[in-house]
Amino acid sequence: MEEVVHARGHEHVSAEHASTFEVTSDDWLTPAGDCILAIDADRTPADFDDAFVEACRDEDAEITATFDVDGLTETVVGSGHPELTFENDRSMVGRTSDHTDDRTFMIHADFAAEGFDRELVDALADGAALTVTLSVE
Repeated sequence: MEEVVHARGHEHVSAEHASTFEVTSDDWLTPAGDCILAIDADRTPADFDDAFVEACRDEDAEITATFDVDGLTETVVGSGHPELTFENDRSMVGRTSDHTDDRTFMIHADFAAEGFDRELVDALADGAALTVTLSVE
C-alpha cells in the first residue's frame, strides 16, 4: 500500500531538527521551522486511504518514506503504532521518538531532519519539487 504526496521546498528549509521531520500543506515557512522539509503539500494524513491508515496502526508495521528531489533520493524507515490517527489536515510528521499525535505518520524513524542528505536539503532550500512516497508493510 502506498500514498504519494507532492510538495515543494522553500528558501527557509534548513533541516536541522534532531528528532522530527515534517511536510506541511502551509504555503509559507519561517526560519524557526527547522524540521520542515517542504511546504504546499497536495495531501495530508487526513486524505490517506482508510486501508493505509489501518495498516499503519499495526504495532508491527514498517513504514517507509521515500523522498525524491531532482534525481536525489532519501529513504527513512520507521514504525507504525495503534495510536496513529492520521487526522491532521495540515501536516505530516515523522518522529525518532515514540510520541504520537494527529500529525504523526511514523515513530522510531531511522533519523530526523538533520540526518537528510545535505544536497537534497539544498535543493529543497532552492524551492525544488518534492515527491514523498509512503509505503507500509
